[in-house]
Amino acid sequence: MSKPTYKELLDAGVHFGHMKSKWNPKMLPYIFMERKGIHIIDLNRTMECMEEAAAAMKQIAKSGRKIMFVATKKQAKDIVANAARSVNMPYVTERWLGGMMTNFSTIRRSVKKMQNIEKMLADGSASSLNKKEKLMMDRERGKLEKVLGGISNLNRLPAAIFIVDIMHEHIAVAEAKKLGMRTFGLVDTNSDPTKIDFPIPANDDASKSIVTMMNYFTAAIKEGLTDRQSAAEKTKEGATA
Repeated sequence: MSKPTYKELLDAGVHFGHMKSKWNPKMLPYIFMERKGIHIIDLNRTMECMEEAAAAMKQIAKSGRKIMFVATKKQAKDIVANAARSVNMPYVTERWLGGMMTNFSTIRRSVKKMQNIEKMLADGSASSLNKKEKLMMDRERGKLEKVLGGISNLNRLPAAIFIVDIMHEHIAVAEAKKLGMRTFGLVDTNSDPTKIDFPIPANDDASKSIVTMMNYFTAAIKEGLTDRQSAAEKTKEGATA
């Protein structure tokens, strides 16, 4: 897992923060300077934080637990959904339903409902329904899939949550905190980095910046999953020897 270079981070615009007037003073340790009324993030700090976060995420993946990715803002949605799918991790990119984790059993019931509808439509057991009923069923499946598709395989609460824009996803942050989950997130200069365990100071608005971050963290997760598989194979070999 190679970390992006300083130049790659610059090219991706990771260093661009918000207007000085919108800053959160708690971001001071991560700010390099101000240029034309805009705060510039200290990329040396970004790189340190990226390394720490990646090591922790790798360990979580290696232990077989899940990290949920959350990003519902327009420019981050598809990037984050594709990244999460590439490492078989759950994700929420449409909207965060209040109680998505603190009321997980209710959410699981909605997922079950979605899966039952899918099954009925696939195996022909919905063939007795008339055209209108089938259409309504298909619409409901579509609605549920949009919101819950990314967590359909999640049978228990994840160990951690990774957030793009912790201000935008403040409900998810609060729920994760309440449940004692590990929290990772991209924090821009208008955010409070003390709200999460692993803040990564970075531009959370530019798609290039988000892509750069997601590529790095999914590579760390892949390493953790590979290590887990190798350990399992060694154990198996030992048992059969």
